[in-house]
Amino acid sequence: MRVYNFAAGPSCLPENVLKKAQEELLDFSGTGMSICEISHRDKAFGAVVAEAESLVRELLCVPDDYAVIFVQGGASTQFAAVPLNLMHTGKADYIVTGNFAKKAWQEGQIYGEANKIADTSDKTYTYIPDLSSLRYTEGADYLHITSNNTIFGSVYADFPECAAPLVADMSSEIFSREIDVSKFAVIYAGAQKNLAPAGVTIVIAKRELIQDPLKICPTMLRWKVQDENGSMYNTPPCFAIYMADLVLKDLKAKGGVKAMHEVDVYKANLLYDFIDNSKLYKNYVEKKYRSIMNIPFVTGSDELDAKFVAEAKKAGLLSLKGHRLVGGMRASIYNAMPVEGVKALIGFMKKFETENA
Repeated sequence: MRVYNFAAGPSCLPENVLKKAQEELLDFSGTGMSICEISHRDKAFGAVVAEAESLVRELLCVPDDYAVIFVQGGASTQFAAVPLNLMHTGKADYIVTGNFAKKAWQEGQIYGEANKIADTSDKTYTYIPDLSSLRYTEGADYLHITSNNTIFGSVYADFPECAAPLVADMSSEIFSREIDVSKFAVIYAGAQKNLAPAGVTIVIAKRELIQDPLKICPTMLRWKVQDENGSMYNTPPCFAIYMADLVLKDLKAKGGVKAMHEVDVYKANLLYDFIDNSKLYKNYVEKKYRSIMNIPFVTGSDELDAKFVAEAKKAGLLSLKGHRLVGGMRASIYNAMPVEGVKALIGFMKKFETENA
């Protein structure tokens, strides 16, 4: 029996996509081989990569002068790849709005002067700083942000406007809202939250900015090399790219990013409205900055939180335990989470509140 999986990543995938992958697992595209066995140099797989790239470009309206590449190592590897490809003067700005934003900033310090120009840890990362009051570093090579806070549940309502090229880790919200890619120098996203199984990371980068990586940059982390080789400088994560392609086709069939955003907002509003009117549950993120992908909440009692998670699991609502840095519960309701799943969660929350409040 299928359950509702609220994990923050690896997370749920569309059921019809999983069935399609199951159907093709032993014989992909008439090759007589599984996608897990086929050579990345085979024309059949080359078509998958080309289609996945084309769909990313179409769904996000990526300008032609941007590279779209599929790389390995997760978004965490890109914490190093960003300065190694862009930090030419040895200084860059970072806004720290959560755990992964902090890790990106810490990695940046290895390669140069990574200036933390804002930090929202004073309120446990429950808000985004006032962007109009930030003091940017003159001549910085880039400004790095993490657009959606997977652990603490905050999101940028608007994006910074500054002289430095804007770099964004969008791992936990990619394809959940329309964005103007031309406003960014680089966007990167690990797939395992809102797109595909772990193993592949999408990097969208303005080509004119990635022509001269630092000399110490490993070849595998050089975006220019990956772009010139069509994401196949070495053997890529074939299965993860294949799954991403299936999910992207499914997203297009459902109306694209705009249509998906409307559903995502509807799901999030259902859950937030229930929490806000509850006598038991609380969400502490400032309303303007609430994520529609990751929704943390607590009862105020560690013992009751643990009971909630245990009983929810028995009810077929899995992976609701909050991150160890926060505690409580967290419902990650990515694109693949159906409305029915959110309604089932709310139904359980109502019952639990009645029995335990």
